[in-house]
Amino acid sequence: MSISAKDIRNVAIVGHSGEGKTTLFEAMLFNSGAIERMGKVENGTTVSDFDEQEIARKMSVSLSMASITWKDVKINLLDVPGFYDFEGEFAEAMRACGAAIVVTGANGTVTVGAEKAIDLCMRAKKPLIIFINGMDKENADYPATIAAFREKYKNRLAPIQIPIMDGKKMTGNANALTGKAYHFTNTGPEEISVPEEYRRDYEEMQLALTEAAAESDDVLLEKYFEQGYLSREDMIHGIRKGIFNMNVIPVMAGSAVQNKGVINLMNEIVKYLPEAEERAEQPANDLTKDTVVGVRCDAEGPFAAQVFKTAVDAFVGKMNYIRVCRGVLKPGMTVLNPNTNTTERISAVYTVRGKKLEPVAELGAGDLGAVSKLANTGTSDTLCDENAPVMFDPIPFHKPVLFMAVYAAVRGTEDKVFGGLNRLAEEDKSFTITKNPDTGETLVGGQGEVHLDVIRKKLKSKFGADADFRTPAVAYKETIRGTANAEGKYKKQTGGHGQYGHCKIRFEPCEKDFEFAEEVVGGSVPKQYIPAVEKGLMECLPHGVLAGYPVIRVKATLYDGSYHDVDSSEAAFKAAAEIAFKEGIKNASPVLLEPLSRLKIAVPEQYVGDVMGDLNKRRGRIIGMDTEGGMQVVTAEAPQAELLTYATSLRSMTQGRGKFTESFARYEQAPDAVLQSVIDR
Repeated sequence: MSISAKDIRNVAIVGHSGEGKTTLFEAMLFNSGAIERMGKVENGTTVSDFDEQEIARKMSVSLSMASITWKDVKINLLDVPGFYDFEGEFAEAMRACGAAIVVTGANGTVTVGAEKAIDLCMRAKKPLIIFINGMDKENADYPATIAAFREKYKNRLAPIQIPIMDGKKMTGNANALTGKAYHFTNTGPEEISVPEEYRRDYEEMQLALTEAAAESDDVLLEKYFEQGYLSREDMIHGIRKGIFNMNVIPVMAGSAVQNKGVINLMNEIVKYLPEAEERAEQPANDLTKDTVVGVRCDAEGPFAAQVFKTAVDAFVGKMNYIRVCRGVLKPGMTVLNPNTNTTERISAVYTVRGKKLEPVAELGAGDLGAVSKLANTGTSDTLCDENAPVMFDPIPFHKPVLFMAVYAAVRGTEDKVFGGLNRLAEEDKSFTITKNPDTGETLVGGQGEVHLDVIRKKLKSKFGADADFRTPAVAYKETIRGTANAEGKYKKQTGGHGQYGHCKIRFEPCEKDFEFAEEVVGGSVPKQYIPAVEKGLMECLPHGVLAGYPVIRVKATLYDGSYHDVDSSEAAFKAAAEIAFKEGIKNASPVLLEPLSRLKIAVPEQYVGDVMGDLNKRRGRIIGMDTEGGMQVVTAEAPQAELLTYATSLRSMTQGRGKFTESFARYEQAPDAVLQSVIDR
């Protein structure tokens, strides 16, 4: 039987890269009895980092999942990569989870990754607990770390534990909510009385928690004013409500690598984080009524689920990770995918533990699991009862910010390369493959250099295909600034009929990409040959006279010429037009046009000066500045050629806090220095 949604917690483990998320994930699995010994990231033996790239890089690059049971509650844990390039995995986790654990080091600061994770959780309305990890390290500074977070998040922060220290070593903790203190032993935490030297801090923490609990509930607030205190049950109820409403962020501490404080954290997950059935109704489009409805977590309702991740393997095939929003999913069911308007038969249903899949009889509302061998289903798709069709909103993914041109490293393996890349794009929605119509190159787009390098290496390991990623070509264009008349005469005498075509053409600038007109009088160029002249000119447009780039914004007017009764032909007039084109464009002040991009760059205020200075070096122009969501948003224009690696530079300038979007603005004349460097190349 499926587990009741009341007894399920869906929890994402998020935070800065390298802070110990995967190790915490591993410790939870070990404590629950799901694994016999804890693996190590550095040895490549953890449950969640099983991909070749994760083992080689010693960091998570993909969202992974494992289910454990603790205190008779099923906890679906999601290990989320913390590196900037893998924010697509974070977006998937936010759609699947009901709450989050933000893991941060005890280094006295709020790291960029922790700050971004907390802000994104708040935006997604995901209750969270902060776990200060690394309390076993020599430089661990719990008070300074709490102070840094309190400064950043003001009244929301609610530390519920005091670490009990022996010098620099954490040997236990005191929990101000439960009123209990623990000493860590090799067999688990052992209850002790609160040490006297921590009594004052403990009482201050209890007072702060009492006030936080009271402020979360009007009834409790009134009771607190009347009595001057709250019972432990009332405190727990108030803190739980505050967490649920995002008004309270509890803070705990420990050491994942030494498995200290982790059991306490697991207890708090069960006690304070939302049950799956408490999740807010998921908005969906009711396809029978074409109205937006809220889908409630209800095991008795018609089946509805959403795919939050897809994993693709050349041998195993495609695996879709799903969150069941309503109803129950069982093997043998036929379900509707309204995104592709197809039906899918469910052959098997699984719970997941890293790369291991365990078949189950059913998966109920509120639960997470996986299904395989669905032909027409991918990430973000809805699966639902055919008689109660609904469609959930797609998961919002960041658009790619770094593009590279892709080529097969070995001639003749193009199909293998591009086939593999398309399969990987099914797996990772923050990665794209597009064709640039101006340059003819195929471009891969990702969130950064590491992201694209991981894609390239996955292509090799999963599909045996080698690809070269190169800096993409810039789609320059050419045009003219002046007017010129040109004459094209094609005359060729062979054994039989000769070839003769003669035309006079005026070239001038215009607003359209290309415009053709004719002002021939007296039949100097017969009507039947005029289309051949136009065709000859159009075939010349892709190759300009300066550097071979396409020519745009030119009007060509055929005004005179001559012909031969026997030797003239369409081919001859076409050739004559080509001769006139080269001469005319050369004499009409040709110039190089470069594509300009419009940028919207969002950065914290302290980085605005650096960003503006950098844009000036890139020949950029600042258009305006605004404030959105506490960030300064700089609107600017800059040549595309100067922005090919801007994603990497902005991240470096802003310590990962900056974001930008780029869109094509227009073409503009390139400076002489740019023209010369392009011609030289």
